[in-house]
Amino acid sequence: MSVFRLIFNILWFVLGGFVMGLLWWLAGILCFVSIIGIPFGRSCFVIGEMAFWPFGQDAINRRYVNRFDDIGTGTVGTLGNIIWFLLVGIWLALGHIGYAIACFISIIGIPFGIQHLKLALLTLAPIGKTVVPRHAI
Repeated sequence: MSVFRLIFNILWFVLGGFVMGLLWWLAGILCFVSIIGIPFGRSCFVIGEMAFWPFGQDAINRRYVNRFDDIGTGTVGTLGNIIWFLLVGIWLALGHIGYAIACFISIIGIPFGIQHLKLALLTLAPIGKTVVPRHAI
């Protein structure tokens, strides 16, 4: 991990990453309450870890990593993403957008605001995604 990436991740953690990572994990715990929510919960924990330390990581479709479609990257995954967004995703997206606006107010916070917006977009469809180190893409 480069020094700049480490510094950005530490600043990110303070400027909303800690809170949003916890909210992703809370959403994951709530999803695990029901059996049918387990795939949603798994996605929450994977992306929640990225929400803690996002610099140097990317969320990509599992189809590109595994080289084949699975249940999360097909039609069932699309249906799951719609249900996800209506029940949980919209709230996480609003949280990330709120932090992005707060970061954009200062010029120094712009890179963090952009990262919050990337994570807000990820809340639209997290099922079928996986987090990989940026150099692995």
